[in-house]
Amino acid sequence: MVLIPTRQPPHKDVVEDPGPEAREAMCTLAVADLGGLAVSRVELDRPGPSYTVDTLRVLHEQWPEDDLTFIVGGDVARSLPAWREPGQVLALAGVAVAERSGAVRDAIVASLRDLPGAERLQFFDMPRVDISSSLVRRRVAEGGPFDHLVPGGVASYIRGHRLYAAGEDAP
Repeated sequence: MVLIPTRQPPHKDVVEDPGPEAREAMCTLAVADLGGLAVSRVELDRPGPSYTVDTLRVLHEQWPEDDLTFIVGGDVARSLPAWREPGQVLALAGVAVAERSGAVRDAIVASLRDLPGAERLQFFDMPRVDISSSLVRRRVAEGGPFDHLVPGGVASYIRGHRLYAAGEDAP
């Protein structure tokens, strides 16, 4: 499994965005003690917005024999029709979805049913985990607890670099 931090998210602005290098550092810290996980700079080394379809094309060039699976939360999966070349995304990779609050299976399937390749959509059969980057950023900005939401190295990095902090009293 490969984590791919984005250079420039095309669909959303993040308040107090720490930048692509900080995202890479946090991804690297998150997988440091986990076998079978790696971090790729494929989007960081390419200029401009980070479109998934472009990344999948590059990954197919690098590993043409591999069957790719793109793992996303339900909220992200539901927005797929608004992405650049959503049909190509589904042609290049299966999409594995973890349901989230406000983005349940039936609603996701309904939003994607008209896309070519929608049959490649798969859902994780697991309890829903409602942890998001937005939640982590909000907790940090409010000075609330967040250590249980991210790996220890990531929590230390956020504190040490004063990411997402609001005001002088932030962690």
